[in-house]
Amino acid sequence: MVSAGDGEQPLQLQSKNVCVVGAGMAGMAAARELRLEGHAVTVMEQSADVGGQWLYDPRTDGDDPLGAAVPVRVPGSMYACLRLISPREAMGFSDFQFLPRHGVAGRDPRRYPVHREMYCYLRDFCDVFGLMDAVRLNTRVLRVAETIPTSPSTRQWAVRSVQLCDGDEKEEVFDAVVVATGHYSQPKLPRIKGMEEWLRRQMHCHSYRTPDSFGGEVVVMVGCGDSGKDIALDLRRVAKEVHLTAKSTEEAMTPAMSKMLANHVNLHLHPQVDQLHADGRVVFADGSSVVADTVMYCTGYTYSFPFLDTGGAVTVDDNRVGPLFEHVFPPSLAPSLSFVGVPRKVLIPWFFEAQGKWVAQVLSGRRALPPVEEMLRSVEEHYRAREAAGVPKKYTHDIGGVEPLKMYEFGEKYCDFPRIENWQRELILSGIAGMNEDMENFRDRTDDSDNVRKGLQRWLGLAAPPQAQDDQNVAGKGTAAIEVDVQAMAKLLVN
Repeated sequence: MVSAGDGEQPLQLQSKNVCVVGAGMAGMAAARELRLEGHAVTVMEQSADVGGQWLYDPRTDGDDPLGAAVPVRVPGSMYACLRLISPREAMGFSDFQFLPRHGVAGRDPRRYPVHREMYCYLRDFCDVFGLMDAVRLNTRVLRVAETIPTSPSTRQWAVRSVQLCDGDEKEEVFDAVVVATGHYSQPKLPRIKGMEEWLRRQMHCHSYRTPDSFGGEVVVMVGCGDSGKDIALDLRRVAKEVHLTAKSTEEAMTPAMSKMLANHVNLHLHPQVDQLHADGRVVFADGSSVVADTVMYCTGYTYSFPFLDTGGAVTVDDNRVGPLFEHVFPPSLAPSLSFVGVPRKVLIPWFFEAQGKWVAQVLSGRRALPPVEEMLRSVEEHYRAREAAGVPKKYTHDIGGVEPLKMYEFGEKYCDFPRIENWQRELILSGIAGMNEDMENFRDRTDDSDNVRKGLQRWLGLAAPPQAQDDQNVAGKGTAAIEVDVQAMAKLLVN
Protein backbone atom coordinates (compact mmCIF):
# COMPACT_ATOMS: atom_id res chain seq x y z
CA MET A 1 0.00 0.00 0.00
CA VAL A 2 1.25 3.46 -0.94
CA SER A 3 0.19 6.68 0.71
CA ALA A 4 -1.58 9.09 -1.65
CA GLY A 5 -0.60 12.15 0.38
CA ASP A 6 -1.35 13.89 3.67
CA GLY A 7 -5.01 13.73 4.58
CA GLU A 8 -5.88 11.44 1.67
CA GLN A 9 -7.02 7.85 1.75
CA PRO A 10 -4.21 5.33 1.16
CA LEU A 11 -3.95 4.23 -2.46
CA GLN A 12 -4.68 0.54 -2.96
CA LEU A 13 -2.57 -0.63 -5.88
CA GLN A 14 -3.88 -3.35 -8.16
CA SER A 15 -1.92 -6.39 -9.31
CA LYS A 16 -2.62 -7.54 -12.86
CA ASN A 17 -1.79 -10.70 -14.76
CA VAL A 18 0.12 -9.33 -17.75
CA CYS A 19 1.41 -10.93 -20.95
CA VAL A 20 4.39 -9.26 -22.63
CA VAL A 21 4.85 -10.26 -26.28
CA GLY A 22 8.53 -10.15 -27.15
CA ALA A 23 11.72 -10.58 -25.10
CA GLY A 24 13.89 -7.99 -26.74
CA MET A 25 15.14 -4.83 -25.07
CA ALA A 26 11.65 -3.28 -24.95
CA GLY A 27 9.97 -6.43 -23.69
CA MET A 28 12.42 -7.09 -20.89
CA ALA A 29 12.43 -3.42 -19.85
CA ALA A 30 8.63 -3.60 -19.58
CA ALA A 31 8.73 -6.94 -17.77
CA ARG A 32 11.07 -5.61 -15.09
CA GLU A 33 8.95 -2.50 -14.51
CA LEU A 34 5.74 -4.53 -14.36
CA ARG A 35 7.23 -6.85 -11.75
CA LEU A 36 8.53 -3.99 -9.66
CA GLU A 37 5.02 -2.54 -9.63
CA GLY A 38 3.58 -5.81 -8.34
CA HIS A 39 2.15 -7.40 -11.46
CA ALA A 40 2.39 -11.07 -12.45
CA VAL A 41 4.30 -11.22 -15.73
CA THR A 42 4.57 -13.79 -18.53
CA VAL A 43 6.89 -12.97 -21.43
CA MET A 44 6.42 -14.91 -24.67
CA GLU A 45 9.32 -15.01 -27.11
CA GLN A 46 9.48 -16.97 -30.37
CA SER A 47 13.30 -17.16 -30.44
CA ALA A 48 15.45 -19.51 -28.40
CA ASP A 49 16.81 -16.72 -26.20
CA VAL A 50 16.07 -13.18 -25.11
CA GLY A 51 17.60 -10.32 -27.03
CA GLY A 52 15.23 -9.53 -29.87
CA GLN A 53 17.19 -7.92 -32.69
CA TRP A 54 20.35 -8.08 -30.61
CA LEU A 55 20.24 -11.88 -30.73
CA TYR A 56 22.32 -12.60 -33.83
CA ASP A 57 20.90 -15.36 -36.01
CA PRO A 58 23.07 -16.51 -38.93
CA ARG A 59 20.01 -17.98 -40.63
CA THR A 60 18.04 -16.03 -43.20
CA ASP A 61 14.66 -16.50 -44.83
CA GLY A 62 16.21 -18.81 -47.43
CA ASP A 63 13.89 -18.91 -50.43
CA ASP A 64 12.36 -15.55 -49.44
CA PRO A 65 15.37 -13.17 -49.39
CA LEU A 66 13.06 -10.20 -49.89
CA GLY A 67 11.25 -11.03 -46.64
CA ALA A 68 7.92 -10.69 -48.41
CA ALA A 69 6.14 -13.29 -46.25
CA VAL A 70 4.15 -11.97 -43.28
CA PRO A 71 5.43 -12.70 -40.74
CA VAL A 72 8.99 -13.36 -41.85
CA ARG A 73 10.27 -16.81 -40.95
CA VAL A 74 13.49 -15.54 -39.35
CA PRO A 75 12.74 -12.46 -37.20
CA GLY A 76 16.36 -11.37 -36.75
CA SER A 77 17.86 -8.74 -39.07
CA MET A 78 21.27 -8.31 -37.43
CA TYR A 79 24.33 -8.53 -39.70
CA ALA A 80 27.63 -9.83 -38.41
CA CYS A 81 29.79 -6.68 -38.57
CA LEU A 82 27.33 -4.25 -36.97
CA ARG A 83 28.66 -1.90 -34.31
CA LEU A 84 26.50 0.42 -32.24
CA ILE A 85 26.08 3.99 -33.47
CA SER A 86 25.14 5.31 -30.02
CA PRO A 87 27.64 5.43 -27.14
CA ARG A 88 27.25 2.83 -24.42
CA GLU A 89 27.41 5.57 -21.78
CA ALA A 90 23.95 6.72 -22.91
CA MET A 91 22.42 3.30 -23.54
CA GLY A 92 21.97 1.81 -20.10
CA PHE A 93 19.02 1.21 -17.82
CA SER A 94 18.72 3.93 -15.19
CA ASP A 95 19.85 1.60 -12.39
CA PHE A 96 21.97 -0.85 -14.39
CA GLN A 97 24.50 1.00 -16.51
CA PHE A 98 26.05 -0.40 -19.68
CA LEU A 99 29.52 -0.47 -18.15
CA PRO A 100 32.50 -1.88 -20.07
CA ARG A 101 33.67 -5.36 -19.06
CA HIS A 102 37.42 -5.21 -19.56
CA GLY A 103 39.31 -8.49 -19.78
CA VAL A 104 36.20 -10.69 -20.01
CA ALA A 105 36.24 -13.23 -22.84
CA GLY A 106 33.72 -12.51 -25.55
CA ARG A 107 33.00 -8.97 -24.38
CA ASP A 108 33.74 -5.72 -26.21
CA PRO A 109 34.55 -2.83 -23.83
CA ARG A 110 34.64 -0.14 -26.52
CA ARG A 111 32.32 2.86 -26.41
CA TYR A 112 30.68 1.65 -29.62
CA PRO A 113 30.88 -2.12 -29.29
CA VAL A 114 29.77 -4.84 -31.70
CA HIS A 115 26.16 -6.00 -31.48
CA ARG A 116 26.91 -9.04 -29.32
CA GLU A 117 27.89 -6.79 -26.43
CA MET A 118 24.35 -5.40 -26.32
CA TYR A 119 22.93 -8.92 -26.22
CA CYS A 120 25.29 -9.87 -23.37
CA TYR A 121 24.29 -6.73 -21.49
CA LEU A 122 20.61 -7.62 -21.76
CA ARG A 123 21.34 -11.15 -20.53
CA ASP A 124 23.22 -9.67 -17.58
CA PHE A 125 20.22 -7.44 -16.86
CA CYS A 126 17.85 -10.43 -16.92
CA ASP A 127 20.11 -12.43 -14.62
CA VAL A 128 20.65 -9.67 -12.09
CA PHE A 129 16.96 -8.84 -11.83
CA GLY A 130 15.80 -12.45 -11.93
CA LEU A 131 13.64 -12.10 -15.04
CA MET A 132 14.33 -15.33 -16.91
CA ASP A 133 11.80 -17.31 -14.89
CA ALA A 134 9.07 -15.14 -16.44
CA VAL A 135 10.16 -15.86 -20.03
CA ARG A 136 8.79 -18.62 -22.23
CA LEU A 137 11.25 -19.12 -25.06
CA ASN A 138 10.44 -20.80 -28.40
CA THR A 139 6.87 -19.60 -27.92
CA ARG A 140 5.17 -17.88 -30.82
CA VAL A 141 2.06 -15.83 -30.15
CA LEU A 142 -0.57 -16.72 -32.73
CA ARG A 143 -3.44 -14.49 -31.69
CA VAL A 144 -4.24 -11.80 -29.15
CA ALA A 145 -7.90 -10.83 -28.94
CA GLU A 146 -10.25 -9.33 -26.41
CA THR A 147 -12.43 -11.82 -24.56
CA ILE A 148 -16.16 -11.42 -24.11
CA PRO A 149 -16.37 -9.03 -21.15
CA THR A 150 -17.88 -10.40 -17.95
CA SER A 151 -18.77 -6.86 -16.82
CA PRO A 152 -18.66 -3.34 -18.30
CA SER A 153 -15.61 -2.48 -16.22
CA THR A 154 -13.63 -5.66 -16.96
CA ARG A 155 -11.52 -6.17 -20.07
CA GLN A 156 -9.35 -9.24 -20.58
CA TRP A 157 -7.35 -10.71 -23.43
CA ALA A 158 -7.12 -14.24 -24.79
CA VAL A 159 -3.59 -15.09 -25.91
CA ARG A 160 -3.12 -18.17 -28.06
CA SER A 161 0.45 -19.38 -28.44
CA VAL A 162 2.34 -22.37 -29.80
CA GLN A 163 5.47 -24.07 -28.53
CA LEU A 164 7.77 -24.25 -31.53
CA CYS A 165 9.61 -27.28 -30.16
CA ASP A 166 6.59 -29.62 -30.11
CA GLY A 167 3.74 -27.70 -31.75
CA ASP A 168 1.70 -27.65 -28.54
CA GLU A 169 -0.89 -24.84 -28.61
CA LYS A 170 -2.58 -23.24 -25.65
CA GLU A 171 -4.86 -20.31 -24.94
CA GLU A 172 -4.64 -18.25 -21.77
CA VAL A 173 -6.47 -15.22 -20.45
CA PHE A 174 -4.63 -12.14 -19.18
CA ASP A 175 -5.76 -8.87 -17.63
CA ALA A 176 -3.45 -6.92 -19.90
CA VAL A 177 -1.14 -7.36 -22.87
CA VAL A 178 2.00 -5.35 -23.65
CA VAL A 179 3.11 -5.60 -27.28
CA ALA A 180 6.89 -5.27 -27.45
CA THR A 181 7.84 -6.99 -30.69
CA GLY A 182 10.00 -4.20 -32.08
CA HIS A 183 10.05 -2.90 -35.63
CA TYR A 184 13.15 -4.32 -37.32
CA SER A 185 11.79 -7.64 -38.58
CA GLN A 186 9.25 -7.09 -41.37
CA PRO A 187 10.96 -5.58 -44.44
CA LYS A 188 9.48 -2.60 -46.21
CA LEU A 189 9.91 -2.99 -49.95
CA PRO A 190 9.78 -0.27 -52.59
CA ARG A 191 7.85 -0.44 -55.84
CA ILE A 192 10.27 -0.27 -58.76
CA LYS A 193 9.38 -0.93 -62.35
CA GLY A 194 10.78 -4.28 -63.46
CA MET A 195 11.18 -5.89 -60.02
CA GLU A 196 9.05 -8.83 -61.13
CA GLU A 197 11.11 -9.35 -64.31
CA TRP A 198 14.53 -9.12 -62.67
CA LEU A 199 16.13 -12.56 -62.99
CA ARG A 200 19.18 -12.06 -60.78
CA ARG A 201 19.45 -11.84 -57.01
CA GLN A 202 17.13 -9.45 -55.16
CA MET A 203 17.14 -9.23 -51.39
CA HIS A 204 16.29 -6.98 -48.49
CA CYS A 205 19.08 -6.16 -46.05
CA HIS A 206 16.97 -8.11 -43.50
CA SER A 207 18.57 -11.18 -45.11
CA TYR A 208 22.14 -9.83 -45.11
CA ARG A 209 24.61 -11.36 -42.68
CA THR A 210 28.14 -11.44 -44.18
CA PRO A 211 29.75 -10.37 -47.49
CA ASP A 212 31.08 -13.85 -48.29
CA SER A 213 28.64 -14.64 -51.11
CA PHE A 214 29.15 -11.30 -52.88
CA GLY A 215 32.76 -11.79 -53.98
CA GLY A 216 33.45 -10.18 -57.37
CA GLU A 217 29.84 -9.00 -57.76
CA VAL A 218 28.35 -5.70 -58.81
CA VAL A 219 25.83 -4.78 -56.10
CA VAL A 220 23.23 -2.02 -56.24
CA MET A 221 22.00 -0.76 -52.87
CA VAL A 222 18.54 0.81 -52.96
CA GLY A 223 18.70 3.34 -50.13
CA CYS A 224 21.67 4.77 -48.28
CA GLY A 225 20.61 5.30 -44.71
CA ASP A 226 22.82 4.29 -41.80
CA SER A 227 22.50 0.55 -42.42
CA GLY A 228 22.85 0.98 -46.19
CA LYS A 229 26.15 2.80 -45.84
CA ASP A 230 27.33 0.38 -43.16
CA ILE A 231 26.60 -2.67 -45.30
CA ALA A 232 28.13 -1.01 -48.37
CA LEU A 233 31.39 -0.55 -46.45
CA ASP A 234 31.26 -4.24 -45.50
CA LEU A 235 30.53 -5.36 -49.06
CA ARG A 236 33.16 -3.20 -50.74
CA ARG A 237 35.88 -5.44 -49.25
CA VAL A 238 34.89 -8.33 -51.54
CA ALA A 239 32.54 -6.92 -54.20
CA LYS A 240 33.74 -5.64 -57.55
CA GLU A 241 31.52 -2.57 -57.31
CA VAL A 242 28.95 -1.27 -54.83
CA HIS A 243 26.47 1.32 -56.09
CA LEU A 244 24.55 3.28 -53.46
CA THR A 245 21.38 5.09 -54.49
CA ALA A 246 19.50 8.00 -52.93
CA LYS A 247 16.38 10.03 -53.68
CA SER A 248 18.55 13.12 -53.46
CA THR A 249 22.24 12.73 -54.16
CA GLU A 250 22.79 16.29 -52.95
CA GLU A 251 21.38 15.49 -49.50
CA ALA A 252 23.18 12.14 -49.41
CA MET A 253 26.53 13.75 -50.20
CA THR A 254 27.49 14.45 -46.60
CA PRO A 255 31.13 14.84 -45.61
CA ALA A 256 31.01 11.18 -44.50
CA MET A 257 29.74 10.06 -47.91
CA SER A 258 32.36 12.15 -49.69
CA LYS A 259 35.10 10.47 -47.65
CA MET A 260 33.68 7.01 -48.31
CA LEU A 261 33.64 7.59 -52.07
CA ALA A 262 37.13 9.13 -52.03
CA ASN A 263 38.60 6.33 -49.94
CA HIS A 264 37.13 3.41 -51.88
CA VAL A 265 37.19 3.46 -55.68
CA ASN A 266 34.62 0.65 -55.92
CA LEU A 267 31.94 2.68 -54.08
CA HIS A 268 29.60 4.83 -56.15
CA LEU A 269 26.57 7.06 -55.54
CA HIS A 270 23.62 7.43 -57.94
CA PRO A 271 20.12 8.91 -57.91
CA GLN A 272 17.33 6.46 -57.16
CA VAL A 273 16.64 3.42 -59.32
CA ASP A 274 14.17 4.04 -62.11
CA GLN A 275 13.87 0.55 -63.60
CA LEU A 276 15.23 -2.99 -63.47
CA HIS A 277 15.67 -5.04 -66.65
CA ALA A 278 15.64 -8.79 -67.09
CA ASP A 279 19.12 -8.67 -68.68
CA GLY A 280 20.61 -7.35 -65.43
CA ARG A 281 20.64 -3.65 -66.23
CA VAL A 282 19.73 -1.24 -63.47
CA VAL A 283 18.70 2.16 -64.80
CA PHE A 284 18.95 5.18 -62.52
CA ALA A 285 16.80 8.31 -62.54
CA ASP A 286 19.45 10.31 -64.44
CA GLY A 287 19.48 7.78 -67.29
CA SER A 288 22.77 6.13 -66.37
CA SER A 289 22.89 2.38 -65.79
CA VAL A 290 24.99 -0.53 -64.60
CA VAL A 291 24.72 -4.28 -65.07
CA ALA A 292 24.37 -5.75 -61.61
CA ASP A 293 24.48 -9.18 -60.03
CA THR A 294 22.48 -8.25 -56.92
CA VAL A 295 20.00 -5.58 -55.94
CA MET A 296 19.75 -5.10 -52.17
CA TYR A 297 16.91 -3.07 -50.69
CA CYS A 298 18.01 -1.08 -47.64
CA THR A 299 14.59 0.52 -47.42
CA GLY A 300 13.73 0.02 -43.78
CA TYR A 301 11.07 -1.96 -41.98
CA THR A 302 7.37 -1.77 -41.37
CA TYR A 303 5.42 -2.27 -38.16
CA SER A 304 3.69 -5.61 -38.23
CA PHE A 305 1.46 -7.27 -35.63
CA PRO A 306 -0.11 -10.24 -37.47
CA PHE A 307 -1.15 -11.84 -34.18
CA LEU A 308 -3.08 -8.83 -32.90
CA ASP A 309 -6.84 -8.76 -33.44
CA THR A 310 -8.37 -5.51 -32.22
CA GLY A 311 -11.31 -5.40 -34.61
CA GLY A 312 -9.79 -2.39 -36.35
CA ALA A 313 -9.18 -0.39 -33.17
CA VAL A 314 -5.42 -0.41 -33.90
CA THR A 315 -4.18 -0.29 -37.49
CA VAL A 316 -0.92 0.17 -39.36
CA ASP A 317 -1.16 2.67 -42.20
CA ASP A 318 1.97 3.82 -44.02
CA ASN A 319 4.04 2.81 -41.00
CA ARG A 320 1.78 4.69 -38.58
CA VAL A 321 0.51 2.53 -35.72
CA GLY A 322 -2.62 4.15 -34.49
CA PRO A 323 -4.22 5.64 -32.82
CA LEU A 324 -1.70 5.50 -29.96
CA PHE A 325 -1.68 8.05 -27.15
CA GLU A 326 1.96 9.04 -26.70
CA HIS A 327 2.94 6.08 -28.89
CA VAL A 328 1.88 3.70 -26.10
CA PHE A 329 -1.85 3.39 -25.40
CA PRO A 330 -4.65 2.84 -27.95
CA PRO A 331 -7.31 5.08 -26.35
CA SER A 332 -10.33 2.79 -26.82
CA LEU A 333 -8.48 -0.23 -25.40
CA ALA A 334 -6.31 1.41 -22.74
CA PRO A 335 -4.86 0.58 -20.38
CA SER A 336 -5.29 -3.19 -20.86
CA LEU A 337 -3.51 -3.05 -24.24
CA SER A 338 -0.30 -1.09 -24.64
CA PHE A 339 2.78 -0.91 -26.84
CA VAL A 340 6.37 -0.53 -25.67
CA GLY A 341 9.12 0.04 -28.22
CA VAL A 342 7.19 1.63 -31.08
CA PRO A 343 9.12 4.96 -31.21
CA ARG A 344 12.13 5.20 -33.49
CA LYS A 345 15.38 7.08 -32.99
CA VAL A 346 15.22 7.09 -29.22
CA LEU A 347 17.74 6.16 -26.59
CA ILE A 348 17.44 2.49 -25.73
CA PRO A 349 16.81 0.93 -23.30
CA TRP A 350 16.35 4.17 -21.35
CA PHE A 351 13.23 5.25 -23.29
CA PHE A 352 11.70 1.75 -23.17
CA GLU A 353 12.29 1.67 -19.43
CA ALA A 354 10.33 4.90 -19.05
CA GLN A 355 7.52 3.56 -21.24
CA GLY A 356 7.40 0.32 -19.24
CA LYS A 357 7.30 2.19 -15.94
CA TRP A 358 4.38 4.31 -17.16
CA VAL A 359 2.43 1.25 -18.34
CA ALA A 360 3.08 -0.58 -15.07
CA GLN A 361 1.95 2.36 -12.95
CA VAL A 362 -1.20 2.96 -14.99
CA LEU A 363 -2.14 -0.72 -14.71
CA SER A 364 -1.63 -0.67 -10.94
CA GLY A 365 -3.69 2.48 -10.49
CA ARG A 366 -0.76 4.56 -9.31
CA ARG A 367 -1.31 6.84 -12.28
CA ALA A 368 -4.38 7.57 -14.39
CA LEU A 369 -4.82 8.15 -18.10
CA PRO A 370 -6.87 11.03 -19.49
CA PRO A 371 -10.40 10.26 -20.72
CA VAL A 372 -10.63 8.44 -24.06
CA GLU A 373 -11.84 11.53 -25.90
CA GLU A 374 -8.93 13.58 -24.60
CA MET A 375 -6.39 10.93 -25.63
CA LEU A 376 -7.89 10.74 -29.12
CA ARG A 377 -7.78 14.53 -29.39
CA SER A 378 -4.11 14.48 -28.36
CA VAL A 379 -3.32 11.91 -31.06
CA GLU A 380 -5.07 13.97 -33.73
CA GLU A 381 -3.23 17.10 -32.62
CA HIS A 382 0.05 15.21 -32.91
CA TYR A 383 -0.85 14.12 -36.44
CA ARG A 384 -1.80 17.66 -37.48
CA ALA A 385 1.36 19.15 -35.99
CA ARG A 386 3.53 16.65 -37.85
CA GLU A 387 1.67 17.31 -41.11
CA ALA A 388 2.01 21.07 -40.68
CA ALA A 389 5.75 20.63 -40.14
CA GLY A 390 6.02 18.65 -43.38
CA VAL A 391 6.80 15.35 -41.66
CA PRO A 392 5.54 12.38 -43.74
CA LYS A 393 3.08 9.99 -42.13
CA LYS A 394 5.65 7.16 -42.22
CA TYR A 395 7.72 9.12 -39.67
CA THR A 396 4.88 9.40 -37.14
CA HIS A 397 6.86 7.47 -34.53
CA ASP A 398 10.23 9.07 -35.25
CA ILE A 399 10.79 11.02 -32.04
CA GLY A 400 14.51 11.67 -31.70
CA GLY A 401 14.91 12.67 -35.34
CA VAL A 402 12.00 15.15 -35.29
CA GLU A 403 11.32 16.23 -31.70
CA PRO A 404 14.36 15.23 -29.63
CA LEU A 405 13.28 17.29 -26.61
CA LYS A 406 10.12 15.19 -26.31
CA MET A 407 12.29 12.11 -26.01
CA TYR A 408 14.03 13.57 -22.97
CA GLU A 409 10.82 14.94 -21.44
CA PHE A 410 8.65 11.85 -21.82
CA GLY A 411 9.67 9.91 -18.71
CA GLU A 412 9.76 13.00 -16.52
CA LYS A 413 6.25 13.93 -17.65
CA TYR A 414 4.54 10.57 -17.16
CA CYS A 415 6.39 8.71 -14.41
CA ASP A 416 8.92 11.04 -12.73
CA PHE A 417 11.68 9.27 -14.63
CA PRO A 418 15.04 11.10 -14.48
CA ARG A 419 16.46 12.69 -17.60
CA ILE A 420 19.85 11.66 -18.85
CA GLU A 421 22.64 13.98 -17.80
CA ASN A 422 23.93 16.86 -19.92
CA TRP A 423 27.30 15.23 -20.51
CA GLN A 424 25.53 12.18 -21.96
CA ARG A 425 23.48 14.37 -24.28
CA GLU A 426 26.68 16.10 -25.36
CA LEU A 427 28.26 12.72 -26.05
CA ILE A 428 25.26 11.66 -28.15
CA LEU A 429 25.34 14.84 -30.22
CA SER A 430 29.08 14.52 -30.65
CA GLY A 431 28.60 10.97 -31.95
CA ILE A 432 25.93 12.07 -34.43
CA ALA A 433 28.18 14.88 -35.69
CA GLY A 434 31.09 12.46 -35.94
CA MET A 435 29.04 9.94 -37.92
CA ASN A 436 28.01 12.65 -40.40
CA GLU A 437 31.64 13.65 -40.71
CA ASP A 438 33.37 10.26 -40.95
CA MET A 439 31.20 7.12 -41.06
CA GLU A 440 34.17 4.76 -40.91
CA ASN A 441 36.12 6.20 -37.98
CA PHE A 442 33.77 8.19 -35.73
CA ARG A 443 33.33 5.29 -33.31
CA ASP A 444 37.01 5.29 -32.37
CA ARG A 445 37.46 8.99 -31.69
CA THR A 446 38.82 9.94 -28.26
CA ASP A 447 38.46 13.72 -28.30
CA ASP A 448 35.98 14.08 -25.42
CA SER A 449 35.36 17.50 -23.91
CA ASP A 450 36.20 18.24 -20.29
CA ASN A 451 32.49 18.06 -19.45
CA VAL A 452 32.22 14.56 -20.95
CA ARG A 453 35.41 13.37 -19.27
CA LYS A 454 34.19 14.50 -15.85
CA GLY A 455 30.80 12.88 -16.43
CA LEU A 456 32.49 9.70 -17.57
CA GLN A 457 34.50 9.54 -14.35
CA ARG A 458 31.30 9.80 -12.31
CA TRP A 459 29.60 7.23 -14.55
CA LEU A 460 32.40 4.71 -14.09
CA GLY A 461 32.04 5.22 -10.35
CA LEU A 462 28.55 3.74 -10.56
CA ALA A 463 30.06 0.25 -10.63
CA ALA A 464 28.65 -0.79 -7.27
CA PRO A 465 26.07 -3.48 -6.45
CA PRO A 466 22.50 -2.14 -6.24
CA GLN A 467 21.02 -1.84 -2.79
CA ALA A 468 18.40 -4.44 -1.99
CA GLN A 469 14.96 -2.91 -2.36
CA ASP A 470 12.26 -3.29 0.25
CA ASP A 471 9.52 -5.85 -0.19
CA GLN A 472 7.13 -3.34 -1.67
CA ASN A 473 9.50 -2.14 -4.39
CA VAL A 474 10.52 -5.62 -5.47
CA ALA A 475 6.85 -6.48 -5.88
CA GLY A 476 6.65 -9.69 -4.01
CA LYS A 477 10.10 -11.16 -4.69
CA GLY A 478 11.37 -13.06 -1.69
CA THR A 479 14.48 -12.21 0.30
CA ALA A 480 16.38 -15.11 -1.23
CA ALA A 481 15.62 -13.80 -4.72
CA ILE A 482 16.91 -10.35 -3.77
CA GLU A 483 20.13 -11.85 -2.46
CA VAL A 484 20.61 -13.78 -5.70
CA ASP A 485 20.19 -10.54 -7.67
CA VAL A 486 22.81 -8.69 -5.62
CA GLN A 487 25.21 -11.64 -5.85
CA ALA A 488 24.71 -11.76 -9.62
CA MET A 489 25.59 -8.07 -9.88
CA ALA A 490 28.62 -8.50 -7.66
CA LYS A 491 29.80 -11.42 -9.78
CA LEU A 492 29.52 -9.34 -12.94
CA LEU A 493 31.58 -6.56 -11.43
CA VAL A 494 34.29 -8.94 -10.25
CA ASN A 495 34.52 -10.44 -13.71
